[in-house]
Amino acid sequence: MSLYDRNYTRDTAIETEYSENTLVNFVKQTYKFFGASLLFATIGAYIGMGFAQYITKGVFIGIFVLEIALLFGLIFLKDKPIVNVIMLFSFTFVTGVALVPLLAGILQLPNGAGIVSQALLMTTIIFGVMSFFALKTKKDLASMGKMLFIALIVVVIASVVNLFLGSPLLQVIIAGVGAILFSIYIAYDTQNIIRGRYDSPIMAAISLYLDVYNLFISLLQILGIFSRE
Repeated sequence: MSLYDRNYTRDTAIETEYSENTLVNFVKQTYKFFGASLLFATIGAYIGMGFAQYITKGVFIGIFVLEIALLFGLIFLKDKPIVNVIMLFSFTFVTGVALVPLLAGILQLPNGAGIVSQALLMTTIIFGVMSFFALKTKKDLASMGKMLFIALIVVVIASVVNLFLGSPLLQVIIAGVGAILFSIYIAYDTQNIIRGRYDSPIMAAISLYLDVYNLFISLLQILGIFSRE
C-alpha cells in the first residue's frame, strides 16, 4: 500500500537534476527490470500450476504474507546492489504463484483458456494505450497521486468486506473499479518514469509491474464471473 502513496507534485527540482542521457538510461533500465519481472511472474505461475491442488486457503495466506514481506524487504533494500534485484525477482515470482488459485478456477470453466487469453490481450492493449497517453498528454498527472491512493484504499476495504459477504455483484463492481484505477495508474506511473520522478529503476519497475499485475487480476475476475453467470 505504501508503494502506491506517491505524490510527485514537487517535481521541478528533481527533473532538472536529470540530464537527457541519464534519464534515457534510467528509463531503459526500468523497462528491462519490468520485462524481467513479468517473466519471473510467468515462471512462478507456470511452476505453481503444477502444485495447484496443494495451495489450500492456509497455504495461500502464507504466500500472501511472504509477498508482503518481500515487498517491504524490497522497499528497504532498494539501494543495495544485487540484493535489490534478487528481492525484485523473488517478489514477482511469488506474485506469480499467488495467481495460481484464480488461474486454476478460471481454467476449470468451459472456455477457461480463452478467458485467460482475453484478459492477457486486454491487459496488453490497455497498457499500450495508457502508456501512449502518458507519453503524449500535456497534462501533468502527478497531481492525481493522492486521489488515486484514496481510491485504492476504498477498493482494498471493499475487497476485504466482500471476503465475508461473498457477493458476485459487489466483486464485479470492485474488479471494474480496480481495472479503471490500475489503468490510470499505468499512465500515472509511466509519466512519472519518463519525467525522472523516481530515484531507483527498481522501484519504478515494481510500481509499473504492480499496476499491470492488478489490472490483469481485475480483468480475470470480471471475465470469470460473467462466464460463470
